[in-house]
Amino acid sequence: MKYLSCAVVLCRPEESRNVGSVCRAMKNMGFYDLRIAGNREDFDENQVKTLALGAFDIWEKASFFSPDVAGLAEAVSDCSLAAGTTRRRGKRRKAFGLTPEQFAANVKASGSGAKVALVFGNERTGLTDEELDVCSLSVSIPTNPDFGSLNLSHAVQVILYVLSRAFDTTPRGYEPVSLSRLKSSVAVMAEDIKRIGLYKYAGGEDNARFLEEIFARAVLSEKELRRLEKLFHKISYIKTLPSGEPPEPAFFTEFSE
Repeated sequence: MKYLSCAVVLCRPEESRNVGSVCRAMKNMGFYDLRIAGNREDFDENQVKTLALGAFDIWEKASFFSPDVAGLAEAVSDCSLAAGTTRRRGKRRKAFGLTPEQFAANVKASGSGAKVALVFGNERTGLTDEELDVCSLSVSIPTNPDFGSLNLSHAVQVILYVLSRAFDTTPRGYEPVSLSRLKSSVAVMAEDIKRIGLYKYAGGEDNARFLEEIFARAVLSEKELRRLEKLFHKISYIKTLPSGEPPEPAFFTEFSE
């Protein structure tokens, strides 16, 4: 993961299958540093492997610490920031919990490139007050108040996804065209429309502006815009042909997709 070093720390997890699912969630999002406050021998490796699928290497390289507050403190000792995940509030449970988006924004805004720890509690009881005290701040995933408890791996997936999107600079999907490119393209389309006689008297500028606004809201790709240009040009070409005269053979090659 570019520009972010993040360790996932599990405190006293009970279910081997949950640990395997966490490994899969981590690898999905590009994170590989798993730390567990618990004993490796307490887990069933076959169950971990079954749920981890192709992410069993995360488990094999995981670091283990004693299953107590001292072990958690050691697990996050090389990190500059430790975020404890919790949905509960209480006197000793931090002043407030950041949403995953707020947490990601804060980490990114620091610009320090420091290592971050995401701390997750036991599946049944979550983090204790003492474990949360080890953390720098708390993060809470907004959920249905009538059914707020998330599966451990689901919570890991949600927060890592938000972090990965905040720090991932890899272009995805397509690059939308610029407004200047759109404006020049619409000008060409408007000429094609004018050529067939639609703007013989008035309305050309208003309709060109209308097309610009519609296309801008659609956030078109370059490929989509070129296809629209060809479509308008094709219409004007066919419309201006003498009655009964077929298009030149080259026309079908030029405007084929």
